[in-house]
Amino acid sequence: MALRPVQVNIKALDHAAIGRFWADALGWRADSEESGLTSVGPAGSLVWPDPIALTIDVVAVPAPKSATKNRMHLDLATTSAAHQTELVERLRDIGATSADIGQGDVPWTVLADPEGNEFCVLEPREVYRDTGPIAAVAVDCVDPRAMARFWATAIDWSVRDLTDDYTVMRSPKDAGPFLEFLRSPEAKTVPDRVHLDLLPYAIDQKPAEVERLYALGATDLDLGQGDVPWTCLTDPEGHEFCVLGPATDL
Repeated sequence: MALRPVQVNIKALDHAAIGRFWADALGWRADSEESGLTSVGPAGSLVWPDPIALTIDVVAVPAPKSATKNRMHLDLATTSAAHQTELVERLRDIGATSADIGQGDVPWTVLADPEGNEFCVLEPREVYRDTGPIAAVAVDCVDPRAMARFWATAIDWSVRDLTDDYTVMRSPKDAGPFLEFLRSPEAKTVPDRVHLDLLPYAIDQKPAEVERLYALGATDLDLGQGDVPWTCLTDPEGHEFCVLGPATDL
């Protein structure tokens, strides 16, 4: 039994506008056929779950983002210094703004989408040469080693690097973005507007997978979601995530 990350969930007041922003930012397409939801994925037919990419679901919520930094954000890949400059300029043209999260003098650029969700445009790095437009999903945490113990068992991605300061994970297919847990001194204080959605490999595995996550230290999360086919949970540091289902076998 195993779970796989399949998409990044972003909450927004205007799901269609934020969906269009991320589609333009990544060179993907947006689909807003479902009420209150815009799905963003690689150009062409929207195949879900995508075999390589982590797609994005932008979900409508009634409240704006607080001033508190999200503890999860996207890092975007670039192939050269010129590409990084061009991408930052293009993102500003479509509504991104500069974000100061205390990063100081760093080679990457910190921006926010039109509703304030922070993200980074990285300088070119060889490790991200084959990830696609999203280099990594980055998560602030207090204890990267504890996050490695939970997440390396919770999902079928493997740990590629582990220190006291960060944990790096990636799909066993050696494709798509990385999942990175980065040490941060600030503990979680408010609900995040960005989280991961996980999916079982078969329709009948979800109940057992949720029970397995409880045993690993996950806890229930009540967001007022009511009777829905997914289960909202938090990891041992309080990062929200959802287990989706049912899903068809792939």
